[in-house]
Amino acid sequence: MEYNKIVVQVKEGIATITFNRPEVLNALDGELMKEFSHALDEIAADDGIVGLILTGAGEKSFVAGADIREFPTFNPLKAKSFSEMWHSLMNKLQELPIPVIAAVNGFALGGGCEVALACDFIYASENAMFGLLEITLGIIPGSGGTQRLPRLVGMSMAKEMIFTGKMISAAEAKDMGLVNRVCSQEQLMDEVVKTAKTIASRGKVSIRAAKQAINNGMNVDLATGCSIEIDAFAFCFTSPDAKEGALAFLEKRKADFKGSLKE
Repeated sequence: MEYNKIVVQVKEGIATITFNRPEVLNALDGELMKEFSHALDEIAADDGIVGLILTGAGEKSFVAGADIREFPTFNPLKAKSFSEMWHSLMNKLQELPIPVIAAVNGFALGGGCEVALACDFIYASENAMFGLLEITLGIIPGSGGTQRLPRLVGMSMAKEMIFTGKMISAAEAKDMGLVNRVCSQEQLMDEVVKTAKTIASRGKVSIRAAKQAINNGMNVDLATGCSIEIDAFAFCFTSPDAKEGALAFLEKRKADFKGSLKE
């Protein structure tokens, strides 16, 4: 597929999707969302890709939110369909079997913040700003923000952000646990790529099992979550990587993970 509003690159097994509408602060419209969805499908189908980075074009914005020009024409049925479409896309992003890092290089507002929330974790530049501003439009977040944000930062902090519609800085976002690391604008992508490469050097099967165990265990009781972990632990032994990792440790050498399953 030819992409007009995103840029997709793959280097050394790490894919990068850049939201590429800098003239409107990378706001998400219908065409961009379709391109993004298709790119996620292509990445999921490529066994050679072991990690994904999301970022925005320019130095001002990651994603400034959804294109709201259609909102005045919405009735409840159309609004529900719109929200369902967004949720489907965010779920597809969250459920990718590979690690996904958001490199937030500026504004991550509304739907843009919700895209970042659906990633595995977030690195941000010092000038980044986060916010779920929908309340200022007379609506609420409709792409998972009311669900993912409280699971990440706690209910009271999420309520304050959503009820006030205020923006917070990268430093504030790190303090509340929304962001893992804050970097200078110049260093952001280098730091994200460095972490992505570190993750890529681990066993692909074990990374996949760890991600699924964490994601699936978040919404169940502890006993059920531990049962999920037991199954995921056992799944790791479907790959020669499990034996390779143990032998490398015992032989005091670096493990050579292949990322494959047993034939």
